[in-house]
Amino acid sequence: MEKVRVNESELVSAYIRGDESAFSTLVERYKSKIYTTIYLVVKDQEIAEDLMQDTFIKAIKTLRNGKYNEEGKFLPWILRIAHNLAIDHFRRAKRYPKVVFEDGSSVFNTLNFSENSIETRQIKKESHEHLRGLIKQLPEQQREVLIMRHYEEMSFQEIADATGVSINTALGRMRYALINLRKMMSKSVYAYDTNLYNQVQ
Repeated sequence: MEKVRVNESELVSAYIRGDESAFSTLVERYKSKIYTTIYLVVKDQEIAEDLMQDTFIKAIKTLRNGKYNEEGKFLPWILRIAHNLAIDHFRRAKRYPKVVFEDGSSVFNTLNFSENSIETRQIKKESHEHLRGLIKQLPEQQREVLIMRHYEEMSFQEIADATGVSINTALGRMRYALINLRKMMSKSVYAYDTNLYNQVQ
């Protein structure tokens, strides 16, 4: 237990001046929140622990390089690092969501494949790859909310907590992600059901 709870900006300043124990204090104070933020995304204890260590390493490098300018808001800053590392983990693994629109329909449930021939399997594979490409084109904040909602099945409260925004903001980002995805799909040469686009209001 800290006998006197020094505020985080003082601890950051102390660490930058060379006091290693100051960062240790920050780690002990916030490691539980950081771990939880990561675990909500990856849902794997070992991966979450590894990414938590990566978060601290990245934070240390940023502080040592003199690039920290968050005006004392250390916790939101390091939580963003943790969240971004968790999302990057999925990008590296090329794992993307099965996108479900507001009426509950899945994009790929509407693909028009009459038989499971080699040709149609290839078309379906290309369509999946095309959708992943469309998802990559979304603005980062919208893409992250979509991935967390439809791949990780996180609640909007969990998404809001993980990204440090209000539920209304998370909902808004999700709404715009679906609208933008619908617009891109409507211009696609792939066999998406046009009725699907009208479900995103």
